[in-house]
Amino acid sequence: MEIWINPACSKCRSAISLLDAEGAEYTVRRYLEDVPSEAEIRDVLERLGLEPWDITRTQEPAAKELGLKEWARDESARERWVKALAEHPKLIQRPIITAQDGTAVVGRTDEAVRDALSR
Repeated sequence: MEIWINPACSKCRSAISLLDAEGAEYTVRRYLEDVPSEAEIRDVLERLGLEPWDITRTQEPAAKELGLKEWARDESARERWVKALAEHPKLIQRPIITAQDGTAVVGRTDEAVRDALSR
């Protein structure tokens, strides 16, 4: 199990606390420092069952600078979104937890973290 975090994020700290309380074995990835490649982002999206715009923080300054709200949200624009996430990792929703069964969740709630633990 791996968790992508920003240590400054309260949701990330909460997810880590819950994982620790449950005795989970996991690896922390500080994704702002160890930036995921486009291939890793595609892999996580497949594991999540989501599209890149589904995990994009559109209120971030970088999103506004890029004009993401105006970008198409369809297959033809998918790679553009993936590239933006790789180039601007602050845009990636957090925390993302990869579960043991090959799936992943966005662990913004205790329920989502527990879901990842149960897989």
